[in-house]
Amino acid sequence: MSWTIAVVGATGTVGQEILNVLAEREIEDVEVVALASRQSMGVEVSFGDATLKCRDIAQHDFTKTAIAFLALDAKTAKEWAPKIATAGAVVIDTSSAFRLDPAVPLVVPEVNAHTLERFAKKNIVAVANGAVAQRLAALKPLHDEAKITRVVATTFQSVSGAGKDAMDELFAQTRAIFVGDQVERAALPKQIAFNVIPQIGDIDAEGATSEETSQAMEMRKVLDPDVRLAVTAVRTPVFVGDAEACVVEFERPITAQKAKSLLREAPGLILIDRREDGGYVTPVEAVGDFATYVSRVRKDSSVPNGLALWLASDNLRKGAALNAVQIAETLMAKHLKKRIA
Repeated sequence: MSWTIAVVGATGTVGQEILNVLAEREIEDVEVVALASRQSMGVEVSFGDATLKCRDIAQHDFTKTAIAFLALDAKTAKEWAPKIATAGAVVIDTSSAFRLDPAVPLVVPEVNAHTLERFAKKNIVAVANGAVAQRLAALKPLHDEAKITRVVATTFQSVSGAGKDAMDELFAQTRAIFVGDQVERAALPKQIAFNVIPQIGDIDAEGATSEETSQAMEMRKVLDPDVRLAVTAVRTPVFVGDAEACVVEFERPITAQKAKSLLREAPGLILIDRREDGGYVTPVEAVGDFATYVSRVRKDSSVPNGLALWLASDNLRKGAALNAVQIAETLMAKHLKKRIA
């Protein structure tokens, strides 16, 4: 008896990272299948020291699959997730397609893994936005201690969150600037090389972007519907790795020292906070790691009970792939019976 696990979208950046994490964690009794569109059938992808040949998603028998990771864009995920779930595989979707669906658990493993008890309603589990996941991992222990009432967050999100085309665009623009060629733009709304863009997603009539709105709604769904949240989401000229400046207001008093004590013990976090030059973690240092790093924890004197902090993590690894794999591990341990490979 073994688990059959499919990675749908295995040729993409998130799909490849899911394969990397699965290989590194060496889950017992698992057969991993790489799936993609018919055009990518036969393409080889890395799986630890081995390689897997991609199979056609349309030809795969999901009735014999326990879990299917979806590393697809939201539109394609909406098409395939219900089909796969109906066939019997539990879908773990990394896109935004089902995050706000009230019938679908939206999971940050360190925060609300208990909500996986409701997975069977649609046989779909949504992985939270990477920026939301790192924020909630840090804020949950503080919320339990002093109850958060308001958060003001500015996210600094890498181009990998916008996909391979955005990563290629950053590379091409950087090279063009160095050699004096014309800078061309297609994947992002403005030049990204040597620049920052305060827009991720479409801008609505109120002036908020879809990324900012969805982050606020996801955070309320997972943490507390009464928390007030203001987000400014910024795209940065970084290939991989997200960061966030977060200002938090509490109902009850909490000192920076107490907060650091709680954060030091919280799952999935590493506190690096030295009061000296460079005594914090930046996105480039977080790349390749599983943890969310917390730094620069300090008092916010502008409100009676306030703290400010800095977060950094690998958005592909921790923000998407590891969270998805942790969800699968919990499902296999507590909620599913093995299916024959």
